[in-house]
Amino acid sequence: MKLKEKKNTKEQKNIGLLDIIKYPIVTEKSTNLSAHNQVTFAVLKTASKPEIKAAIESVFGVSVKAVNTLIRKGKTKRFKGRVGVQEDVKKAIITLNDGQQLDLGSGI
Repeated sequence: MKLKEKKNTKEQKNIGLLDIIKYPIVTEKSTNLSAHNQVTFAVLKTASKPEIKAAIESVFGVSVKAVNTLIRKGKTKRFKGRVGVQEDVKKAIITLNDGQQLDLGSGI
């Protein structure tokens, strides 16, 4: 009986920098973070902090001081008697260096 070989997911994933960043999170809490020079994005669940940092720096042209990540677990919701589960979302809170600015509302 042969054992299945584990495949290395890092070698298999061929993700571009634009694919790492899904969308910006614009809530009251994330807007208050802009006073502390921070911006919040939803990112891929498999993305690491160095990958997120490289993606933000190359896409937006800013220098990143720190990246903090968290995973919001999906909630169970009911709609017309049927049970559904929202998917998990990985959020990245990006702290920019002093003097750097990232305005997400300028394109609206």
